[in-house]
Amino acid sequence: MGDELGPRAWGRGRGRGRAQTQGQEAPAAASGVRPAQEGRGYRPGAQAPAPYARPPGPHQQQPQVARPPVRGVQGSLSRVGRTGGSMDVDVSESVGRGTTGGGDTAEASSYGRGAIRGRRPLLSDQLITRPRDLVSKKGVSGYPLTLTTNYFEILAKKEWCLYQYHVDFCPEEDRIAVRKGLLRLHKEKLGGNGYIFDGSVLFTSHPLQEKLEFVSTRQSDEAEIKITIRFVTVLDKSNHTYVQFFNILMRKFLHHLKLQQVGRNYFDPRAKIQITEYMLELWPGYITAIKQHDHGILMCAEISHKVMRKQSILNLLEDARRKNDRDYRAQFLAEVIGMTVLTDYNNNTYRIDDVNFDLTPESTFERGKEKISYIDYYRTRYQIQIRQRHQPLLLSQSKMKNRQTGSKDLVYLVPELCRATGLTDEMKSNFNLMKSVSNHTRIGPQARIQRLMTLNSRLHAEPAVIQDLTEWDLKLERSLLNVQGRLLNQEQIVFGRNKKIRSGEQADWASGFRGAEMFVTTELKEWVLVVTSRSGRDAEKFFENLSRTSRPMGFNIKPPKYYELREDRAGNYTDALENIMSSSKPQLIMCVVPNNRADRYSAIKKKCCVDRPVCSQVVLAKNLNPQKGGMSIATKIAIQLNCKIGGAAWSVEVPSGGLMVVGFDVCHDTVNKNKDIGAMVASLDKSLSRYYSAVTMHRNGEELSNNLSMNLVNAVQKYQQVNKALPTRIILYRDGVSDGEIPYVYSHEGRMIREKLAVLYGDPKLVKMAIIIVTKRVNTRLFANGNVNPPPGTVVDDGITDPARYDFFIVSQFVRQGAVAPTSYNVISDNVGLDADKLQRFTYKMCHMYFNWAGTVSVPAPCQYAHKLAFLVGQYLHQQPSTALENLLYFL
Repeated sequence: MGDELGPRAWGRGRGRGRAQTQGQEAPAAASGVRPAQEGRGYRPGAQAPAPYARPPGPHQQQPQVARPPVRGVQGSLSRVGRTGGSMDVDVSESVGRGTTGGGDTAEASSYGRGAIRGRRPLLSDQLITRPRDLVSKKGVSGYPLTLTTNYFEILAKKEWCLYQYHVDFCPEEDRIAVRKGLLRLHKEKLGGNGYIFDGSVLFTSHPLQEKLEFVSTRQSDEAEIKITIRFVTVLDKSNHTYVQFFNILMRKFLHHLKLQQVGRNYFDPRAKIQITEYMLELWPGYITAIKQHDHGILMCAEISHKVMRKQSILNLLEDARRKNDRDYRAQFLAEVIGMTVLTDYNNNTYRIDDVNFDLTPESTFERGKEKISYIDYYRTRYQIQIRQRHQPLLLSQSKMKNRQTGSKDLVYLVPELCRATGLTDEMKSNFNLMKSVSNHTRIGPQARIQRLMTLNSRLHAEPAVIQDLTEWDLKLERSLLNVQGRLLNQEQIVFGRNKKIRSGEQADWASGFRGAEMFVTTELKEWVLVVTSRSGRDAEKFFENLSRTSRPMGFNIKPPKYYELREDRAGNYTDALENIMSSSKPQLIMCVVPNNRADRYSAIKKKCCVDRPVCSQVVLAKNLNPQKGGMSIATKIAIQLNCKIGGAAWSVEVPSGGLMVVGFDVCHDTVNKNKDIGAMVASLDKSLSRYYSAVTMHRNGEELSNNLSMNLVNAVQKYQQVNKALPTRIILYRDGVSDGEIPYVYSHEGRMIREKLAVLYGDPKLVKMAIIIVTKRVNTRLFANGNVNPPPGTVVDDGITDPARYDFFIVSQFVRQGAVAPTSYNVISDNVGLDADKLQRFTYKMCHMYFNWAGTVSVPAPCQYAHKLAFLVGQYLHQQPSTALENLLYFL
């Protein structure tokens, strides 16, 4: 690299990007104090740390005074407890105002998806969604099963309490680090090192006097500062701050183990795994989260890996310039904005919010009373020689505002010194690369348990951890928690002519189609097969296989009309589809494509789902006449075709009459970044095999709730048209909800749905509905017989569940590699009249009804259908599909 790209190589002007701040915080002290001095004790007469201002935004300064990043405090635990067991960390901006969290608090949720992040407002007490009249949330069906979990219990004496105090300083002192230092002078009067102080709020595990007063001397000006400590409350276990305390403590323990924090989790760079052929590193690590559970305070610990690329951000910039010299900036911005990068010289991570093309490593900033360039700074501070002198600088913006300036802190980074983390979409589509990664990350139950026990042993072998536990009078259980679960009975899979078979121990009934017809069949009379000239002969062989496999399943397929293309460009396919639909009305069009190029697939689906609504099937040419598995492929496609045009592959025995099951999920739109896609799929018949679907786009939660309630009303009206009566019970499986969104869904969305349905029903009392939040991405793991995956149908409704919720876990799918993840179900509203046992059994039944897989899936089928539809729109259509297809599973 060097200086081969001259001063004008990167051009002038400032590249603007999104300045979102959801990732890792910029690592400099938000309090405006030099990080290197954070955590030191104060002695009378010593000089207090000088303020260390980080660079303001471009509107506040000239480019030459930008400042580089320094060894971090905010978002890091490097300062925690340096003077012993005390922890000067941000646990709450103001608990009295109901806000908790911050850069030094771990996620309190064991659920991996969408937990509340950063300093967002939280309820001071946990939201209780468990119905008051619920007698029991435990089921009784099935066989008892002892399960090992990935939870460790936090043990404390029965009388153990967490006390909260408020601390005032007079005269007022704004600098948090100085506040901490002034209070630390009197730590012995606070009972030693066992306390937490965030600058305003003090926590201890032992009671202090109702009111304490101390006097400290501020070393910067010799002023006497009066410190007043007043008792606030004894925190209840349901209080969010109570749980946050334990997460803070655990983060400190992981820091004692010299693990590196990347984002919210901790990784071990010393144990990194090299994947040299793809220039990647894997850092093994842990996700930990502590919550109040039915069994008590438990720590969920899960194995995690972080992908680190060896490629620098400067490499990405040079690649962009080589590929697109005229518009390389836009390409580079699109690639790096929002990316999390690692700087090896201080092992910190940053989220890139912008790129400043006006700044280079030759730019200067103020350091003390002198100006210094980035080049000189890195050479003197880290002994690093920056080779490319004319590269632009990256900008990272802290999530939190500086309490002195009121603005968010900024950090400028040198691309040459930054490495990207995570995988690009191109990497994810590389089968061999992902296989190499999964060889290390897909860990089976036995190896996973061994790693968790290794973590526990390391914690107990670390003297600093033992000291902290002793200071707080706590213990960490040495063994994983065992809970009692149940194994539900195998389901009866119902085929045509009422033939029934058991789902099997692995919940796989693909072999059941031998000699069995599909549950509901149609006839495919009019359809067109679009092929290229190279695949015409294979297409004819494919139809023979298709016809041969479909007849025994009761699905009659007439010969197709062939439409041959000379070329396989996207435009050729759309022109062909337009010609076909202009001259005929086929039930379905099948397009054979040479590869899985996204632009071609998108063009085909837009034409068939939006412009010219017709059911469509896209098949890879290599699957028309493969050397092996040709009949198996033809069987699966025959099932898809039947279901797309109105048939149903199978069913299960479900409660008869009046029940409508709804699934809802959300996906991001990959083109319209400010919009999300909400898809709803609802059953229309008593066998729960015929569906109505609707898709809408939304920008915020209010629009989402309006769209969902409107679409649900439309679905109920459609049900009424088909069945000549309104559904007597509705079960809504609501996917796509983070923990932070549950209060809104619980208090606002559910109420809006019920109000609109009440208008339709004429009386609110007639609306019998259950709303169940479905969460697939959980960190909970379950192990049967100590070291194997539990079988499909395993239910856990006690021990690791939440006492404030009506919740349960179900392992519904069978996995052959890695450790299976259960799905979490949280019933936030329910008046349908089913007890916990029946609701669990029904939920498991619905996991058998996804027609694209002759086995169980991880969520109820309507949720899986909704996800499939939302993904299609968000990835390929980017607009609403035609309502002409709303009564068909065209998106399978």
